[in-house]
Order: sequence, then C-alpha cells, then structure tokens
Amino acid sequence: MNPSPSSTLSPQDSSKANRDLFDQTALSDLAQRLVEAAKRAGADAADAVAVRGVSQGVEVRDGRVEESERSEGDDVGLRVLVGQRQAVVSTNDVSGDAVTKLAERAVAMARVAPDDKYVGLADPALLARDFPDLDLLDPDVPATSELERRALEAEAAALAVKGVTKSGGASASAGMGGMVLVTSTGFHGSYLRSSQGISATAISGEGTGMERDYDFTSAPHGADLLSPEIVGRSAGERTVARSNPRKVETCKVPVVFDPRVAGSLVGHVVGAINGASIARKTSFLKDKLGQQLFARNIRIIDDPLRKRGLRSQTFDAEGVAVKKIALVDEGVLTTWLLDCATARELGLTTTGHAHRGVSSSPSPGPYNLHLEPGTPTPAELIADIKQGFYVTDLIGSGVNGVTGDYSRGASGFWIENGELTYPVSEVTIAGHLFEIFKSMQPANNLEFRYGINAPTVRIEGLTLGGR
Repeated sequence: MNPSPSSTLSPQDSSKANRDLFDQTALSDLAQRLVEAAKRAGADAADAVAVRGVSQGVEVRDGRVEESERSEGDDVGLRVLVGQRQAVVSTNDVSGDAVTKLAERAVAMARVAPDDKYVGLADPALLARDFPDLDLLDPDVPATSELERRALEAEAAALAVKGVTKSGGASASAGMGGMVLVTSTGFHGSYLRSSQGISATAISGEGTGMERDYDFTSAPHGADLLSPEIVGRSAGERTVARSNPRKVETCKVPVVFDPRVAGSLVGHVVGAINGASIARKTSFLKDKLGQQLFARNIRIIDDPLRKRGLRSQTFDAEGVAVKKIALVDEGVLTTWLLDCATARELGLTTTGHAHRGVSSSPSPGPYNLHLEPGTPTPAELIADIKQGFYVTDLIGSGVNGVTGDYSRGASGFWIENGELTYPVSEVTIAGHLFEIFKSMQPANNLEFRYGINAPTVRIEGLTLGGR
C-alpha cells in the first residue's frame, strides 16, 4: 500500500491542506493574467480556464488493500481569437514567464488557423450574473483510513450474501474538481465540486458457470451516499440472482428497463439533439424539432441548478447563464443542446450547454438529466405482460445516431404472467429509436442516483434475439 499524504498529516496540517485546495484565488489570478497577456500579444478576444482536480481512492480484495493512491493537479487552457481565427493551448507549467510565452504562442497559432465564421466569445448579455449556492462542496474530506473502512465493509457485505463465491473487489474514492473561467469581455466565474463514491463487485458460481454483477453509489456529499453495507449487499444479491441463466427463443415482446439501464434511453435522446450533430446533419432527429415524438406524459428535464447534483453548475464553459429546461415537454422535442458556435451555425441562441477541457474549444453537452416518473408502480407496469424481458444490464454500443437503429446486447430476467421468473443472458434487443420513444412508459420509482436518472421504463414490441 502506498500511503497518501492525507494519512500522514496531522489533523491540523490536513485541515490547512484542504483549505488550500478549496482556495481558487491563485487559479483566478492566473486565468486573468493569461487573458491580459493574450490581449497584449495581439488577440482580439480571449478566454482562459483553469481546472483543478484532486482525487484519492482505495481498492480492496479479499479483505486486503490492493491499491491506494492520491493525485492532485492544476491545468490551464487559453483560447484566443484573431478575427475569425481561433487557437487553444494548454499547460500545467506557469513558472517564470510561461504566461507570456503561452499567450504569444496561442496568438501565433490563431493567425495561421483557418477562418471559422462561427467562432467567438459569448454575447455579454447572456453571461451569468447570479451564482446561487448549489451546495456542491463537502468540507469533510475523508481520510484514507475512512476510504479503506468503506471499501472493506462493502466487500464484506457482498461476501456475506448466500451464493456469492468470491469477491470481484470493492473500492471507495473521494475527490474534488473545479473550474475558473475568465473572458476578455469581463466574465469571471468559478466553482468547486466534491465527489465521493463506493462500489463493490461480487462473483457467484465456479468455472464457466460464474456470474458477476456490481453496485455503486456516488454523490458530492458523503452524507448522501448509500452505506457500504447496502452497496455490497446489493452487489451480492444482483450477482446471485443472475446464477444459472437460460437462453430464450428469438421473439418480439415488451421489454422493461431497470432504472440502472433506463437512463441509457434518455442518453440516446440527448445525444441525438446535440447541436454539433444537428449542425452536421448527422442526427436522425435533425428535422424533428417541435414534433411529438413521445406520449404526452413524457418529460425529459436537464437541470444544471439541482442542489447537490452530480453535474450541477451555475454557468457553462463560455460563462453563459444556465437554467433548468424541459428538453422534451408533453412528448414534444423542444430544443437542441447548443453552445455559442453551434447556435450561430444554426441561426439560434446558445442554450448554455457549453462544456470544455483546458485543451479543447467549447462543445455542447448536458448536465443533470432525468425522465420524469409516471404513475404506475414497477409491478403494475409489468402486470399485464404474458411474456417479456426485464433488462438489468446492457452490453456494447450498437446504437446508430444517424439512422436511429437500436441494437444492444443484454441480460436480465424473463417475464411471465406479470412476474420476473428466471435469469436470461446472451440476448440482443433491437428496434428503432422512433418506435422506442413512441411507446415509452415510465413507472413511478424515479431516484436521483446518477448523472442521468430514469424510473423503470417499459417499451413495446422490441425484437429479442436469442437462440
């Protein structure tokens, strides 16, 4: 085991180290100096991002710590515009006159870059001015010994489940990430977000009859995590339930998605309405804005302002104010996900969905997504299914965003007369996303556990490829 710094510091030193990590003053000053240096070097406009990442994690197996590590790093990126030409540079070395040299190199690169009529900073009228407290930072940073305890407890709980034959390992982690953004148009914003997680994997059976499953929990605040015992027990129970799976004949049946995989359906919607795909006409939804694609009770929400959300923030990567928005409202597709460049290309206004790293220009992406729940319970949702399939795990990525064709490897349970009966593996579920969207029926069991959340979802008439 490699001891992390947090396990060797005194409580007073550890507290001071944490306070230093929470203080973004130096990063803010650095971003401001980069923008000013770019303007001096001849840029017409510029923005700078400074990103902080801190993580520590522990992995255990068979009651022993296998790995313990900690990492910290600050990186900065500078984007400059000379006319309609753009360049992005990044570094983690800002010693000496590195700021000036970085700015000069960026401007020199921009001068020889091709023209792009869509590049540019955000309209100042769209910039965020209010920064509500979303309670994203947990001041209690767990020590390595606490992470070890969580991982070991999760593994022990998984092994205690009858039928579990061995551990696939367990882990616990904690980290923090944040960003400072400064633009030459006067925007200056920053945020910090902590993250903690626990996971466990269990194995049942022997030899070629082994089955494996897992569970995990993650949240910005440690208090919002499921307990290690719940995570481990769930991993064990899921694994044992998969034992001795059967094959099924190829058929066309209702398919019900467990909440753990139902979010993938929301992900396919959001991927298809990404402004970059719409601008390039590579999305099967490119002509569907404003059309009824789902039943009228379907609403898909993107909420960047949810308190303690895994992907919450108060401004996007261009400084634009963000807001809660219904991407699908009463079954109607209402919007694309846009940053400034894709919005200009489409003749629209940015929706505040720009994301970026230090070495890339902005591109659109979502925040906290969820499918609003319906009224039936999961049991009521499957009660009238004579024969069907309940999906608990998806394999592969056989979804074509250009055509909407859907095909995924899957495992789960056979539904017979409204009840889950025996486990099923090595099948394929296939259909078209238009038909999937049209028949989507959500249950009432929505929980906010992931970046994309959905209740149990029923889809009619998918083809199940079996024997």
